[in-house]
Amino acid sequence: MSISVTDVSKFYGRQQALKSASFEVKSGEIVGFLGPNGAGKSTMMKILTGYLPASSGKVAVCGLDVTENSIELRRKIGYLPEHNPLYTDMYVTEYLRFVGGIYHLPDIKTRVEEMIEMTGLRPECHKKIRMLSKGYRQRVGLAQALLPDPEVLILDEPTTGFDPNQVADVRNLIRTLGKSKTILLSTHIMQEVQAICERVIIIHQGQIVADEKTAKLDTIHTAGDTIIEVEFDRQPAPEQLIAIQGIMRADYNGSSWVITSQPSSDVRGSIFRFAVENDLILLGMKQQKQSLEDVFQALTTK
Repeated sequence: MSISVTDVSKFYGRQQALKSASFEVKSGEIVGFLGPNGAGKSTMMKILTGYLPASSGKVAVCGLDVTENSIELRRKIGYLPEHNPLYTDMYVTEYLRFVGGIYHLPDIKTRVEEMIEMTGLRPECHKKIRMLSKGYRQRVGLAQALLPDPEVLILDEPTTGFDPNQVADVRNLIRTLGKSKTILLSTHIMQEVQAICERVIIIHQGQIVADEKTAKLDTIHTAGDTIIEVEFDRQPAPEQLIAIQGIMRADYNGSSWVITSQPSSDVRGSIFRFAVENDLILLGMKQQKQSLEDVFQALTTK
């Protein structure tokens, strides 16, 4: 197991940022770590990387206890924090070679050149970091995180400041890296999670409230109503549909009926029987799936 978090809590004075949080990330997984502002995402990431100690609980990365093996652990983790700290008076290449020296890399120049190519820094590598756009500064931070060829990558808002083309490039890079590394990715961009991540963990008020494969997010039960789109060969009266047990609302959009039923109430069988009893041909019936945004909002606005 690349990442193992067991009953981790964190206090800042009297304020509790994490409440007995537990989860695991297997080797080679790309996992999205989501939550509203102040939910505890950045705190958890800082604990995973050894920047902050947990108040209680146990954290292990690559089989190493974070508290007992802090120095050895940092050789195995690449970390891009949300607020990317850089020495802005250094040139890009100079800075990356400096970081490579800290890691005691055997062939620093070659490794830095590889990272410049991999992260798309070639057009800007001759500049001082303070002259770079926010997107290119993020690329420098990503190159720094990748320099020691870590087993685990922890990325906090990695595409902040990127234009759409840059976002696409970095998404492709993360997918490629995910074939050989474990990646924990925090972002507020839901499309990014759905495009990259195999699994999603949602944290709210310091607690893990969801942990599911991205493809199965629609199976997470929330308090939201169930929406079904139905098409008949001819149109019944709306009051006939509303009379079906479990249906709360029926709206016609010009081609089909959009039916709202009570939470966790499956009315598809009742709709089929209604069609048979009223000599209607059921041309189509489709239940709308919850999007990641629907699930996120339902779980973090309680």
